[in-house]
Amino acid sequence: MESDGGRRGRGRRGGGQGGTDRRAAATALRQSPWSLPEILDSPTTPLTEEGVRAIDDAAMRILEEIGILFLHDGALDVLARAGATVDRDSRSVRMDREMVRAHIALAPSAFTITPRNPERAIGIGGRGTVFGNVSSPPSCSDLERGRRSGDRESFRDLLRLTQHFNCIHFNGGYPVEPVDLHASTRHLDCLHDMLTLTDKAVHAYALGPERIEDAMEMVRIAAGLTPEEFDAAPRMFTNINSSSPLKHDWPMLDGAMRLARRGQPVVVSPFTLAGAMAPVTLAGAIAQQTAEALCALVLCQAIRPGLPVVMGSFTSNVDMRSGAPAFGTPEYMRATQMSGQMARFYGLPLRASNACAANAPDAQAAWESGFSLWACVSGGANMVYHAAGWLEGGLCASYEKFVIDCEMLQQVMHYNRPVGVSEADLALDAIAEVGPSGHFFGAAHTQARYQEAFYEPFLSDWRNYKAWEEAGAVQTPERAMARWKRILSEYEPPAMDPAIAEELAEFVERRRREGGAPTDF
Repeated sequence: MESDGGRRGRGRRGGGQGGTDRRAAATALRQSPWSLPEILDSPTTPLTEEGVRAIDDAAMRILEEIGILFLHDGALDVLARAGATVDRDSRSVRMDREMVRAHIALAPSAFTITPRNPERAIGIGGRGTVFGNVSSPPSCSDLERGRRSGDRESFRDLLRLTQHFNCIHFNGGYPVEPVDLHASTRHLDCLHDMLTLTDKAVHAYALGPERIEDAMEMVRIAAGLTPEEFDAAPRMFTNINSSSPLKHDWPMLDGAMRLARRGQPVVVSPFTLAGAMAPVTLAGAIAQQTAEALCALVLCQAIRPGLPVVMGSFTSNVDMRSGAPAFGTPEYMRATQMSGQMARFYGLPLRASNACAANAPDAQAAWESGFSLWACVSGGANMVYHAAGWLEGGLCASYEKFVIDCEMLQQVMHYNRPVGVSEADLALDAIAEVGPSGHFFGAAHTQARYQEAFYEPFLSDWRNYKAWEEAGAVQTPERAMARWKRILSEYEPPAMDPAIAEELAEFVERRRREGGAPTDF
């Protein structure tokens, strides 16, 4: 196996580099401990109070005057009983703002999802933020094997990375679609892998009755819960997207409604690309996004008042020359921050994403993801989907990008640690000790704190050029490749009670024999 990032020592380097090499080798897999970060800074607010109310009014006018299509008869029934105006022929639903506000007010502003390992419980809301892995790309890539269609072994690899990194708090979905598994039973194998290779909170796709019902039962079994215990508190979640513009489709509505009846959280994230699926102006796109999200959240509250829900943001722009989605753009950043303002206006948690359009884990991927991630943080996002591994506008999961993103996530988490101002932090004794002619390297204050004083990256290479060159001139993607290889070689699955593991496997096999979920092929 390759050395991790070419850091295998070859004698002393200039500037005392030998000690740095030895420390790097000793801490090659060092990472920050599991924690649930909070965003310390006040959110960025590009909209004035009047601007927020203007977008709210526009969203309400969309719901009152234009309407949203709900392509699910059961959803139409629920909304009609709740007071919406339903046109059965067109399946268009209109709802007045009083109805919307009354139902949205029922949703909690914060809640907790507890997976099979209670120590991995995550809070959603307030100033907290949690990060999930890349989800749903059809392809994956790494520097050694190149780009390829998703398969189960790659799916499992990315789950192992998800479990390893403490800065990844939840499974946001399939980190790559394993197309070598038949679609009728794929969800069974994938959920089984997710529940056994990780012990973190899991997302299940809301794609019709069988898949979501199977997922709920598997999560219940894995956690050792009775049906009543499962229904009593959030244990898993789903995300649904509207079919912008102005439509919610049957499969996602059906799955979301089934989760809602059992008290499991639903995230509603319209995918509104300005200039294609939404107005070209940011205000118009956010107004449409807000309307599409609120109407589905009203449905959830009408089914189960007080259901934990999340308002999702996925508004970006397209390249008007090609129509291709763009991410990490100035418009994406502002749209995410504006979405945060709207979510807080309604008292709802916010979901956003770390996205990029780059085709390789290169400088473009870094700056677009850096901007996207900063938009999430500055916008006050409580759930960050696709936080690690996303490439090609969501069409590819990159092993190297996964590692690179986790370095950024750890730095964001470190950045949001409280700043101490105690007597020891102010360090007046140390300043007096050093005086105008000394330095702080040897000061007692420094010596007592230097090992934990600053963030220590696991991926950056801080050596001078000569030392870096002599060690092989290994660049960031190659260092990331060495990192994930070592992680996978040393991975051990989290513990699971043998009786539970057996019951889970038996359920999968029974549902496989029964045919799983119907497909079109």
